Amino acid sequence: RDFDALFLGLGTYAYVDGKLPGQDLPGVHWALPFLIGNVRRVLGRSDAEVPDLAGKHVVVLGGGDTGMDCVRTSIRLGAASVTCAYRRDEADMPGSRREVQNARDEGVAFLFNRQPVAIVGAGQAQAVRVVETRPGPPDARGRRAPEAIPGSEQDLPADAVIMAFGFRPSPPAWLAELGVELHPDGRVVADGTRFATANPKVFAGGDMVRGADLVVTAVYEGREAAKGILRELGLDRPPA
Repeated sequence: RDFDALFLGLGTYAYVDGKLPGQDLPGVHWALPFLIGNVRRVLGRSDAEVPDLAGKHVVVLGGGDTGMDCVRTSIRLGAASVTCAYRRDEADMPGSRREVQNARDEGVAFLFNRQPVAIVGAGQAQAVRVVETRPGPPDARGRRAPEAIPGSEQDLPADAVIMAFGFRPSPPAWLAELGVELHPDGRVVADGTRFATANPKVFAGGDMVRGADLVVTAVYEGREAAKGILRELGLDRPPA
Protein backbone atom coordinates (compact mmCIF):
# COMPACT_ATOMS: atom_id res chain seq x y z
CA ARG A 1 0.00 0.00 0.00
CA ASP A 2 2.70 2.48 1.01
CA PHE A 3 5.55 1.45 -1.30
CA ASP A 4 6.13 1.21 -5.02
CA ALA A 5 7.95 -2.13 -4.87
CA LEU A 6 8.69 -4.91 -2.40
CA PHE A 7 11.51 -7.45 -2.60
CA LEU A 8 11.16 -10.78 -0.79
CA GLY A 9 14.23 -12.72 0.28
CA LEU A 10 12.76 -14.95 2.98
CA GLY A 11 14.97 -17.97 2.35
CA THR A 12 14.16 -21.60 3.19
CA TYR A 13 14.14 -22.46 6.87
CA ALA A 14 11.70 -25.37 7.18
CA TYR A 15 13.64 -28.55 7.94
CA VAL A 16 13.13 -31.59 5.78
CA ASP A 17 12.03 -33.96 8.53
CA GLY A 18 13.15 -37.54 7.97
CA LYS A 19 10.70 -38.68 10.68
CA LEU A 20 13.19 -41.32 11.78
CA PRO A 21 12.40 -43.39 14.86
CA GLY A 22 14.78 -42.28 17.61
CA GLN A 23 15.53 -38.85 16.12
CA ASP A 24 14.51 -37.22 19.42
CA LEU A 25 17.20 -39.06 21.37
CA PRO A 26 19.94 -37.03 23.09
CA GLY A 27 22.93 -36.83 20.78
CA VAL A 28 20.83 -36.11 17.67
CA HIS A 29 21.25 -32.57 16.35
CA TRP A 30 19.60 -30.55 13.57
CA ALA A 31 21.99 -28.98 11.09
CA LEU A 32 21.01 -25.32 11.27
CA PRO A 33 21.12 -24.86 15.07
CA PHE A 34 24.37 -26.84 15.09
CA LEU A 35 26.00 -24.57 12.51
CA ILE A 36 24.63 -21.35 14.01
CA GLY A 37 25.86 -22.41 17.45
CA ASN A 38 29.34 -22.98 16.06
CA VAL A 39 29.38 -19.55 14.38
CA ARG A 40 28.48 -17.99 17.72
CA ARG A 41 31.26 -20.00 19.36
CA VAL A 42 33.80 -18.74 16.83
CA LEU A 43 32.60 -15.17 17.44
CA GLY A 44 33.05 -15.64 21.17
CA ARG A 45 29.40 -15.06 21.99
CA SER A 46 28.06 -16.07 25.38
CA ASP A 47 24.89 -17.58 23.89
CA ALA A 48 26.76 -20.19 21.83
CA GLU A 49 25.33 -23.69 22.24
CA VAL A 50 27.54 -26.29 20.58
CA PRO A 51 27.58 -30.02 21.34
CA ASP A 52 30.84 -31.42 22.66
CA LEU A 53 32.07 -33.61 19.79
CA ALA A 54 35.65 -34.02 21.01
CA GLY A 55 36.70 -37.66 20.63
CA LYS A 56 33.25 -38.72 19.42
CA HIS A 57 32.13 -40.66 16.37
CA VAL A 58 29.79 -38.49 14.31
CA VAL A 59 27.42 -39.50 11.50
CA VAL A 60 25.97 -36.77 9.29
CA LEU A 61 22.84 -37.65 7.31
CA GLY A 62 22.47 -35.78 4.01
CA GLY A 63 24.67 -35.03 1.01
CA GLY A 64 24.03 -31.36 0.28
CA ASP A 65 26.12 -28.27 0.99
CA THR A 66 24.65 -28.04 4.49
CA GLY A 67 25.81 -31.60 5.11
CA MET A 68 29.30 -30.66 3.94
CA ASP A 69 29.31 -27.72 6.36
CA CYS A 70 28.33 -30.10 9.14
CA VAL A 71 31.00 -32.73 8.45
CA ARG A 72 33.81 -30.17 8.26
CA THR A 73 32.57 -28.33 11.34
CA SER A 74 32.52 -31.65 13.21
CA ILE A 75 36.16 -32.24 12.26
CA ARG A 76 37.06 -28.81 13.62
CA LEU A 77 35.24 -29.58 16.86
CA GLY A 78 37.60 -32.50 17.45
CA ALA A 79 35.48 -35.50 16.43
CA ALA A 80 37.36 -38.81 16.40
CA SER A 81 35.63 -39.80 13.16
CA VAL A 82 33.05 -38.24 10.85
CA THR A 83 30.97 -40.21 8.35
CA CYS A 84 28.55 -38.78 5.80
CA ALA A 85 25.77 -41.19 4.80
CA TYR A 86 23.83 -40.42 1.62
CA ARG A 87 20.98 -42.42 0.08
CA ARG A 88 22.09 -42.08 -3.55
CA ASP A 89 25.44 -42.56 -5.29
CA GLU A 90 28.19 -39.95 -5.40
CA ALA A 91 27.24 -38.68 -8.86
CA ASP A 92 23.79 -37.73 -7.54
CA MET A 93 25.03 -35.82 -4.52
CA PRO A 94 23.65 -32.26 -4.56
CA GLY A 95 26.63 -30.89 -2.61
CA SER A 96 29.50 -29.01 -4.22
CA ARG A 97 32.12 -31.38 -5.63
CA ARG A 98 34.85 -29.10 -4.27
CA GLU A 99 33.35 -29.23 -0.78
CA VAL A 100 33.13 -33.02 -0.95
CA GLN A 101 36.81 -33.23 -1.88
CA ASN A 102 37.73 -30.73 0.84
CA ALA A 103 35.85 -32.89 3.34
CA ARG A 104 37.70 -35.99 2.16
CA ASP A 105 41.00 -34.16 2.51
CA GLU A 106 40.12 -33.45 6.13
CA GLY A 107 39.41 -37.10 6.87
CA VAL A 108 35.64 -37.38 6.38
CA ALA A 109 34.43 -40.82 5.24
CA PHE A 110 31.52 -41.14 2.79
CA LEU A 111 28.99 -43.96 2.61
CA PHE A 112 26.85 -43.82 -0.52
CA ASN A 113 23.64 -45.68 -1.28
CA ARG A 114 22.71 -45.79 2.40
CA GLN A 115 19.19 -44.81 3.46
CA PRO A 116 18.79 -44.07 7.18
CA VAL A 117 15.77 -45.81 8.70
CA ALA A 118 16.23 -45.21 12.46
CA ILE A 119 18.43 -43.78 15.19
CA VAL A 120 19.28 -46.55 17.63
CA GLY A 121 20.05 -46.07 21.30
CA ALA A 122 18.95 -46.53 24.89
CA GLY A 123 18.61 -43.05 26.38
CA GLN A 124 21.30 -41.74 23.99
CA ALA A 125 22.02 -42.05 20.28
CA GLN A 126 24.39 -44.97 19.76
CA ALA A 127 24.04 -45.85 16.08
CA VAL A 128 22.28 -45.03 12.83
CA ARG A 129 20.46 -47.93 11.22
CA VAL A 130 20.75 -47.75 7.45
CA VAL A 131 19.70 -49.91 4.54
CA GLU A 132 21.59 -50.20 1.27
CA THR A 133 19.88 -48.77 -1.80
CA ARG A 134 20.00 -49.15 -5.55
CA PRO A 135 18.62 -46.89 -8.30
CA GLY A 136 14.94 -47.52 -8.97
CA PRO A 137 12.76 -46.48 -11.91
CA PRO A 138 13.13 -42.84 -13.04
CA ASP A 139 10.66 -40.31 -11.69
CA ALA A 140 8.81 -37.63 -13.67
CA ARG A 141 12.02 -35.58 -13.95
CA GLY A 142 14.04 -38.58 -15.11
CA ARG A 143 15.86 -38.96 -11.80
CA ARG A 144 16.03 -42.52 -10.51
CA ALA A 145 14.68 -42.77 -6.99
CA PRO A 146 16.64 -44.98 -4.58
CA GLU A 147 14.98 -48.20 -3.49
CA ALA A 148 15.96 -50.29 -0.48
CA ILE A 149 17.69 -53.65 -0.87
CA PRO A 150 15.92 -56.15 1.39
CA GLY A 151 18.06 -57.68 4.12
CA SER A 152 20.85 -55.09 3.80
CA GLU A 153 20.34 -53.29 7.12
CA GLN A 154 23.38 -52.34 9.18
CA ASP A 155 24.10 -50.12 12.17
CA LEU A 156 26.66 -47.32 11.93
CA PRO A 157 28.09 -46.62 15.40
CA ALA A 158 27.52 -42.99 16.35
CA ASP A 159 27.93 -40.96 19.52
CA ALA A 160 26.37 -37.99 17.73
CA VAL A 161 24.09 -37.73 14.69
CA ILE A 162 23.51 -34.56 12.67
CA MET A 163 20.39 -34.35 10.52
CA ALA A 164 21.13 -32.41 7.32
CA PHE A 165 18.36 -33.46 4.94
CA GLY A 166 17.93 -29.94 3.59
CA PHE A 167 15.37 -27.16 3.82
CA ARG A 168 12.10 -26.20 2.17
CA PRO A 169 10.26 -22.90 1.80
CA SER A 170 7.65 -21.97 4.38
CA PRO A 171 5.76 -19.20 2.54
CA PRO A 172 3.65 -16.89 4.74
CA ALA A 173 -0.10 -16.90 4.15
CA TRP A 174 -0.16 -13.24 3.15
CA LEU A 175 1.61 -14.06 -0.12
CA ALA A 176 -1.64 -15.54 -1.40
CA GLU A 177 -3.50 -12.44 -0.29
CA LEU A 178 -1.13 -10.38 -2.44
CA GLY A 179 -1.72 -12.61 -5.46
CA VAL A 180 1.81 -14.04 -5.41
CA GLU A 181 1.83 -17.45 -7.11
CA LEU A 182 3.62 -20.43 -5.61
CA HIS A 183 4.99 -23.69 -6.98
CA PRO A 184 3.52 -26.87 -5.45
CA ASP A 185 6.56 -27.16 -3.14
CA GLY A 186 6.06 -23.63 -1.78
CA ARG A 187 8.67 -21.80 -3.87
CA VAL A 188 7.63 -18.41 -5.21
CA VAL A 189 7.02 -18.18 -8.96
CA ALA A 190 9.22 -15.39 -10.34
CA ASP A 191 10.75 -14.75 -13.73
CA GLY A 192 14.48 -15.16 -14.05
CA THR A 193 15.22 -11.73 -15.49
CA ARG A 194 13.41 -9.14 -13.39
CA PHE A 195 12.54 -11.56 -10.56
CA ALA A 196 8.99 -10.22 -10.72
CA THR A 197 6.11 -12.22 -9.26
CA ALA A 198 2.46 -12.35 -10.34
CA ASN A 199 1.94 -9.16 -8.32
CA PRO A 200 3.58 -6.35 -10.34
CA LYS A 201 4.77 -4.60 -7.16
CA VAL A 202 6.32 -7.70 -5.57
CA PHE A 203 9.71 -9.15 -6.52
CA ALA A 204 11.49 -12.18 -5.05
CA GLY A 205 14.80 -14.00 -5.30
CA GLY A 206 17.19 -16.37 -3.60
CA ASP A 207 16.29 -19.65 -1.93
CA MET A 208 12.57 -18.93 -1.69
CA VAL A 209 12.48 -18.86 -5.51
CA ARG A 210 15.06 -21.44 -6.60
CA GLY A 211 15.18 -23.66 -3.51
CA ALA A 212 18.03 -24.01 -1.02
CA ASP A 213 21.25 -22.86 -2.69
CA LEU A 214 24.42 -20.88 -2.02
CA VAL A 215 24.58 -17.48 -0.32
CA VAL A 216 26.45 -16.01 -3.28
CA THR A 217 23.60 -17.05 -5.60
CA ALA A 218 21.05 -15.31 -3.39
CA VAL A 219 23.21 -12.16 -3.29
CA TYR A 220 23.43 -12.14 -7.08
CA GLU A 221 19.69 -12.56 -7.49
CA GLY A 222 19.03 -9.77 -5.00
CA ARG A 223 21.19 -7.42 -7.05
CA GLU A 224 19.53 -8.46 -10.31
CA ALA A 225 16.10 -8.02 -8.75
CA ALA A 226 17.11 -4.51 -7.66
CA LYS A 227 17.94 -3.72 -11.29
CA GLY A 228 14.57 -5.14 -12.34
CA ILE A 229 12.80 -2.94 -9.79
CA LEU A 230 14.63 0.14 -11.05
CA ARG A 231 13.64 -0.66 -14.63
CA GLU A 232 10.04 -1.27 -13.58
CA LEU A 233 9.91 2.11 -11.83
CA GLY A 234 11.70 3.89 -14.67
CA LEU A 235 14.63 4.76 -12.44
CA ASP A 236 17.35 2.98 -14.40
CA ARG A 237 17.86 5.92 -16.76
CA PRO A 238 19.82 9.05 -15.91
CA PRO A 239 17.70 12.15 -15.41
CA ALA A 240 17.14 14.29 -18.51
